[in-house]
Amino acid sequence: MFVIEEELKKLPARPGVYLMHDEKDEIIYVGKAVSLKNRVRQYFQTSRNKGIKIEQMVTHIRRFEYIVTDSELEALVLECNLIKEHRPKYNTMLMDDKTYPFIKVTVQEPFPRIMMVRKQAKDKARYFGPFTSSQAVKDIIELVRKLYFLRTCNRNLPRDIGKERPCLNYHIKQCKAPCQGYVSQEEYRRAIDEVVKFLSGHYDGILKELEEKMMEASEKMEFEKAIEYRELIASVHKISEKQKITDAGKIGEDRDVLAVAREGEDAIVQVFFIRGGRLIGRDHFYLRVDPDESKASIMGSFIKQFYAGTPYIPRELMVQYELEEQSLLEEWLTGRRGHKVTFTVPKKGDKEKLVELAERNAGMVLAKDKERLIREAARTTGAVRELEKIIGISGVRRMEAFDISNTNGFNSVGSMVVYEDGKPKRSDYRKFKIKGVQGADDYASMREVLTRRFSHGLKGKDHGKDFDSFTLFPDLILMDGGKGQVHIAEEVLNELRIHIPVCGMVKDDRHRTRGLFYHDQELPIDTASEAFKLITRIQDEAHRFAIEFHRKLRTQGQVHSILDDIPGVGPKRRKDLMKHFQNLEAIKNADLEELKKLPSMNEKSARDVYNFFH
Repeated sequence: MFVIEEELKKLPARPGVYLMHDEKDEIIYVGKAVSLKNRVRQYFQTSRNKGIKIEQMVTHIRRFEYIVTDSELEALVLECNLIKEHRPKYNTMLMDDKTYPFIKVTVQEPFPRIMMVRKQAKDKARYFGPFTSSQAVKDIIELVRKLYFLRTCNRNLPRDIGKERPCLNYHIKQCKAPCQGYVSQEEYRRAIDEVVKFLSGHYDGILKELEEKMMEASEKMEFEKAIEYRELIASVHKISEKQKITDAGKIGEDRDVLAVAREGEDAIVQVFFIRGGRLIGRDHFYLRVDPDESKASIMGSFIKQFYAGTPYIPRELMVQYELEEQSLLEEWLTGRRGHKVTFTVPKKGDKEKLVELAERNAGMVLAKDKERLIREAARTTGAVRELEKIIGISGVRRMEAFDISNTNGFNSVGSMVVYEDGKPKRSDYRKFKIKGVQGADDYASMREVLTRRFSHGLKGKDHGKDFDSFTLFPDLILMDGGKGQVHIAEEVLNELRIHIPVCGMVKDDRHRTRGLFYHDQELPIDTASEAFKLITRIQDEAHRFAIEFHRKLRTQGQVHSILDDIPGVGPKRRKDLMKHFQNLEAIKNADLEELKKLPSMNEKSARDVYNFFH
């Protein structure tokens, strides 16, 4: 038994990371400490002012564990990784998990290519970005290919020169066919050098060249060609306009400008991405925060989570305030980048104005989206709270719903959908092929699905597979049906000695939910409430997921029926049998005369079916 008071005495006075667990043994908070002994003890000292969120978190702590590290820097790295992996409820969490595209030029190849990638590899290619818009990257790549006639193929050149015919791009004059040797490696390399200049923001040269070509084509009365050049010029201007704002610092420097705006438990961090002295994009990020948390603390939490995942770290981060762990964060980011990273808090001049601009943008986004955030909270976490009140439980975060799908009683499949905090968690959805049930027995099929799901989860827990989603048990199970389905679920859970509330969704004569079935009672539910709307969405999602899986299996020819094993019964006769009879038992019990009445059956095929079952 874990006795917190006794375990606190055993804490070492060394740096490390601590993990707080709740009554369900889920990790609800991850933190780091210079001294684990001093830091963890603070949570349980009644005299300390810990803030509303932490006070609430402490009431749910049932045990803690810790990992000792050699330094505070190692603790910071481990803390970042654990927060990203577990997404604890009481940590200040970055709500978005975005990746940003880069433009990659494979300058290490004899005939380089240009492409969009999401990660920087440790190769000798040139990378430009990251950019905040995938569409902008696609537009730039398309423009560059048209301007410089670059290849789009993956052929190994010069090894494969002349082995295949040139592609369509050559025939529509968008590639000079290096694959045929029609352009030398030196000439192609000169074009790549111009591409690198263009991507670095030097547009004047290409604009002058295009304008000269446009005028020349116009003078020769080649108006279609002149229009093409005019459109290319317009595209170059469009790209350059997006990078119009220049940085006040040294030309060519890379930096991110960060600012935070907050209201209550909602915060927005705005980031300006400056590359090569030009603003190439901006983005904003939502965070759920403690109402008592300072902006400097929020920014520190954001930096840990965002730069732990982003593939590119600039040499400088400009922020509003001195951060609580600034020197440690600089050391961590320097290690990740491989070169010195510094934080700057501008006090005057153009740099200060740039940070103020980022702060104003963050404030405008927060004000604009405040109503949307309130509505989103009402339809997700608010709906979950309503549901808790209706059925009389608390602490619901994860819900799982199950459904069975079959075709006229054949080829049953099961689905499991997962909702966390009122939102679908699609990475945890699961599909089941029913293996031990013949015919349209939804109760038996549901029993198999639930038994497999929770047996697998228990087995995973026993073997220490903490990160298998099956080992995460729900706080509430929702059954797409009433009393019968609920009792099936309760029987399975009792057999496995698992205690999870089970709630059924009772339908009316028109197959619409009219109430909830919980503890052998039907509970009314307001059809205009957010809880009802959430339940409807979960039902629809479970049904959609099961139907989609079933349809996919049919399309791939993977669905197999026992009827497939009968000689002389093909798709048409199988369909007739499934349509005419209610289930497999009815086919087994049919006599020869009844089988012969089917439109697709003759004497021989009817006898084949009858003999197969007798």
